[in-house]
Amino acid sequence: MSEKFIINGGKMLQGTIEVMGSKNAALPILAATILTKEPCIIGNVPLIEDVMRLIDIIKSMGAKVEWIEERKIKIECKNINPKKIPERVVGYLRGSALLWGPLLSRFDNFKTISPGGDIIGARPLDTHFDAFLQMGVDVKQKGKFNYFKKIKKIKEDIIVILNEFSVTGTENVLLFASSIPQKITLKIADQDYQVQELAKVLRKMGAKIKPGFHEFEVEGAEKLKGFEHNLIADPIEAGTFVIAVLATKGEVLVKNVEMDYLTLFFKKMAAFGANFEFPDKKSVKVLSSPKLAITKIQSLPYPGIHTDLQSPFGILATQTKGSTLIHDPLYEGRLKYLEELNKMGADIIFCDPHRAIVNGPTNLHGIEVPSLDLRSGASLIIAGLVARGTTTINNAYQIDRGYEKIEERLQKLGADIKRVSI
Repeated sequence: MSEKFIINGGKMLQGTIEVMGSKNAALPILAATILTKEPCIIGNVPLIEDVMRLIDIIKSMGAKVEWIEERKIKIECKNINPKKIPERVVGYLRGSALLWGPLLSRFDNFKTISPGGDIIGARPLDTHFDAFLQMGVDVKQKGKFNYFKKIKKIKEDIIVILNEFSVTGTENVLLFASSIPQKITLKIADQDYQVQELAKVLRKMGAKIKPGFHEFEVEGAEKLKGFEHNLIADPIEAGTFVIAVLATKGEVLVKNVEMDYLTLFFKKMAAFGANFEFPDKKSVKVLSSPKLAITKIQSLPYPGIHTDLQSPFGILATQTKGSTLIHDPLYEGRLKYLEELNKMGADIIFCDPHRAIVNGPTNLHGIEVPSLDLRSGASLIIAGLVARGTTTINNAYQIDRGYEKIEERLQKLGADIKRVSI
């Protein structure tokens, strides 16, 4: 049974909303439980599809999984078998790639099906495989399967150089390296918030991890300990809600905001004319901002604007005065949602697969649109909140992968949105 969202737009968002635990931080930290045979406890877990699927995969391998509280989970991977990994679930979940590094710490060889996930352009796995090769692991692709085999043991300090800034590539190397006692220096490393949170957990487990300029020095341990860790609130969710309030010209207090990971976001917003109050270190009140004007948004590796926030900015640009350049150099499929915005009445010119110019403000009107991927789906919800008339967003599942009960939380802010089964 599939579901869709139906939105009657034109209502200002008002009230208070709390940000849930971070999806992007949850996935690598869940994967880290495989590194040890001791129990691990993770709190502030978001109850969303991608997280639940990864937990199901870990459980399927033989891990003991216990929900201690509604959002606190205990995982013990004392006896696991990668042969029991469910192919169907892995095929839906891009984050399943994060299992490779931990499994290499426990097994000399295994195979997995290639992971699924968002359709946002080419997301080759070569960066992961090349890094593993530098660490003595051979990876062969045959059909839909990837075969991993250790061909040599690391007996001295080495340098691993990633082919590109890859978040999951960085995380996979950190996960694997944490079980190797020699010093491994990782260069061209992404240092986004989820990577930093993973490093905190790996240190708790006994690994020595020292960050540098887009690099990490890792000295692992052959036996890693269990850990207890509370996930941070989701910076992407926080940014999405802030933009939704600005787009609807509302006034909302957003709580549980990780300010340290949104420094440039708020600086840019203030420069564009957004008005905020900060009642405490974890909250921001979004105020009426009638003079918003966005000149350029370019998504870049941390500490730049996160690519996951590029699409909400694109929606906001349709409601602001002047021309806005949207540039996402990372993924050539990230701008596909703008095609749907044009169908809703936006004035958007595509320069190439990575760049587009949004001319605003324009009056959007409701239509039926697909949820192309997680982030564009959430952004199209914002478009529906702004648009006149009724907007239908199909494939609600894509949005559920990263936003917990988003329609119920927006309803409390006055939004006219409902979930319908079809």
